[in-house]
Amino acid sequence: MKKIFSYLFLIVIGLAVGCQNANGDKQEAKNVMETNNTQVKTATFAGGCFWCTEADFEKIPGVLKVISGYTGGSKDNPTYEEVSAGKSGHVEAVQVHYDPAKISYDQLLDAFWRHVDPTDGGGQFVDRGSQYRSVIFYHNDDQRQAAEKSKEALNKSGRFNKPVRTEILPFGKFYEAEAYHQDYYRNNPLRYKYYRHGSGRDQFLEKVWGSGQAPLPAAKKQAYSKPDEESLKKRLTPLQFEVTQKEGTEPPYRNEYWDNKREGIYVDIVSGEPLFSSLDKYDSGTGWPSFTRPLEPANIKEKEDRRLFTSRTEVRSRQGDSHLGHVFPDGPKPTGRRYCMNSAALRFIPKEDLDKEGYGRYRKLFP
Repeated sequence: MKKIFSYLFLIVIGLAVGCQNANGDKQEAKNVMETNNTQVKTATFAGGCFWCTEADFEKIPGVLKVISGYTGGSKDNPTYEEVSAGKSGHVEAVQVHYDPAKISYDQLLDAFWRHVDPTDGGGQFVDRGSQYRSVIFYHNDDQRQAAEKSKEALNKSGRFNKPVRTEILPFGKFYEAEAYHQDYYRNNPLRYKYYRHGSGRDQFLEKVWGSGQAPLPAAKKQAYSKPDEESLKKRLTPLQFEVTQKEGTEPPYRNEYWDNKREGIYVDIVSGEPLFSSLDKYDSGTGWPSFTRPLEPANIKEKEDRRLFTSRTEVRSRQGDSHLGHVFPDGPKPTGRRYCMNSAALRFIPKEDLDKEGYGRYRKLFP
């Protein structure tokens, strides 16, 4: 089915212009994996189209590298044509190399469930056949137990009115897919977006999970919402109110967190949504707290800002709708992005207070 979508796309718009290849991100991940080899762990998931599965996992903080490929079959070195035709017994899958100090296997499982239809045993979305079914391939007994426990929790959650049919199987051999499939969403953004929209994947996920991508019931439940304006005026300082509600900007170097070096997370001062981590904070030389990526991408939304006679990308919290700052494409590797935030929009929670503040699930990020 993917090839059909790609061909239709070419007919409609001709040869699309690919975006700049993000080799820097991949090289940085490779360097980390080579220098900290003993700390990197691997997880393998099949979630239908590996273009989409790779793209979803690569956006998760703590994930170092994601490789698209084939596993679960009997033939050595299968080709895309063989796998996509269902002739080799393999499924399209991804290998996720991650830093367990920043993200746990349980968190990867949560992310996996939120990006597939686990009740569909005949494929995923527009891609049909056993080669596109969802599977968790475990590398050891700990992963097997975690996967089975997570699947059981999802079945009992009532999230779906049909049983979860995702298989949990032992990992065997993994074969990297052809080079043109790696980073497909980066290198062919227009074709990828056309395929993904046409597949119905995102429409299904939004219907089931909502635009905020709510956590699974197995994780600690916590509601994030925006209080009314009168309550905010009483609770926030004048500067916090001006920044978050009136899209103001605090002065550089004269704000609370620009030089904060403590370990912990940053949440929305209004709603409490987890936004950023000290693990991704760096000194940008601007006088504002800066991060290479969000802790929870689902809690961030971006919109075009033309207020200063130029085009910038504003960053807001999803549930609190707080103005946080802006994001710029001049950050360091591995993301190349600089999330330049206002301290007045944030509340810092040190790692030793995460449990008592209700954010204990992030305690594993900090050794």
